[in-house]
Amino acid sequence: MKRRAIVWFRQDLRLHDNEAISTALRMADEVVPIYVFDERVFMGKTRFGFPKTGKFRAKFVLESVADLRQNLRRLGSDLLVRVGKPEYIVSELAQQIKASWVLCNRERTQEEELVQDALERKLWPFGVELLYVRGKMLYHTQDLPVPVHHTPDTFTQFRKENEHITPIRAPFPTPTSLPPLPPGLDIGELPSLTDFGHEPFEPDPRAVLPFKGGETEGLARLRHYLWESNAVARYKETRNGLIGSDYSSKFSPWLAAGCLSPKFIYHELKRYEHERVRNESTYWLFFELLWRDFFRLMGKKHRNRIFLKGGPQNKPMPHLKNDWEKFQLWAEGRTGVPFIDANMRELNATGWMSNRGRQNVASFLVRDLKVNWQMGAEYFESLLLDYDPCSNWGNWNYVAGVGSDPREDRYFNILTQARNYDPDGEYVRLWCPELRDVPREKVHRPDLLNASERQQFGVNGYPKAIVRIDKWARP
Repeated sequence: MKRRAIVWFRQDLRLHDNEAISTALRMADEVVPIYVFDERVFMGKTRFGFPKTGKFRAKFVLESVADLRQNLRRLGSDLLVRVGKPEYIVSELAQQIKASWVLCNRERTQEEELVQDALERKLWPFGVELLYVRGKMLYHTQDLPVPVHHTPDTFTQFRKENEHITPIRAPFPTPTSLPPLPPGLDIGELPSLTDFGHEPFEPDPRAVLPFKGGETEGLARLRHYLWESNAVARYKETRNGLIGSDYSSKFSPWLAAGCLSPKFIYHELKRYEHERVRNESTYWLFFELLWRDFFRLMGKKHRNRIFLKGGPQNKPMPHLKNDWEKFQLWAEGRTGVPFIDANMRELNATGWMSNRGRQNVASFLVRDLKVNWQMGAEYFESLLLDYDPCSNWGNWNYVAGVGSDPREDRYFNILTQARNYDPDGEYVRLWCPELRDVPREKVHRPDLLNASERQQFGVNGYPKAIVRIDKWARP
């Protein structure tokens, strides 16, 4: 009897550096790949009532799954696609085909853990083993100098302990062929956006990139950023940009969906440094990949505390309120602070926001509006193309002052930030067209607008919003 293994794809939608595929090919005669659109994730709501997966990420994941299916077909296999609860669907498939193993990427946050634990319980009575593999991080946890629960709570200490010491393993090879699926299996149709309650849409022409999901697109972006544009050699100088495709790598959506492997990026970066140039900018890209590992380790170490209002520090935050009126102004880009509003409008229109923008809008929500940071974190969860639980909630912990950060009361002076990173108001004018004729010196000084200018430029709630924050908007 043929030995059969199921590869349950989750946030690892690729064939390069895929331990599950490599292991399954070594152990089994037949390999059955499957992806399940979890109905709770794609049609559910967050605690504050936002869609758990908004239209931008839903489209990106649909494209990624379609690309994975196409790549599997080129190798002689295929991808089963289902919609429902993975713990039921995968266990039923395992019984149907008499599989010996189910292989999947192990997740470390609560909702994902509940699903994989439920699947393991359902497989056990039938003698089907659930095997966990890795692929989300640069480092393998067993290679780290200390156990996960002893990981330093500050990034700088974590970096010092690892960057020159801990090895980064070579990526798993990309398979050149796969065995065909067992006969008689229903492959399943790929769902559409409308199946998840979203209307089809075209990318906003102002977007930094027309992001498209899939391993093919992710590898193309990596090739462009390193080898075609050489943009990585200028990364440290351009990474705080706001407009254009190459001010930063933009790898994060493909990393979040697992269309790109961080290990593969690292080894391509090392090859680039060997063949082209090695400088502060190439190091800084590695530095950002380290941040991803750090936040994931914090998620493993502190578990559900990263989602709580007091964060890993269990810090009382009674001054932060669930103020829906202020939150709505912030979420819709109607605060009257042009730099904040431009960033929020970009997020709402594209599912993307620069790292500089994310830090500023988060700081503004928490420090200036005194709104519960969890509302902002869930809003980002809903909209971001590159949502990853550990990175998203870890960053919000960091800005709110409840996470792994030795500095308390981290504060961004929004006006200073705006003048530093958008000195001519080009970014604000792009996303707040009602302000395109505001005099340059007043773009980031709403307090300088006189009554007639407020009336002239104040649409979509600007006049009221500006009056509300006059006391804040000062040099």
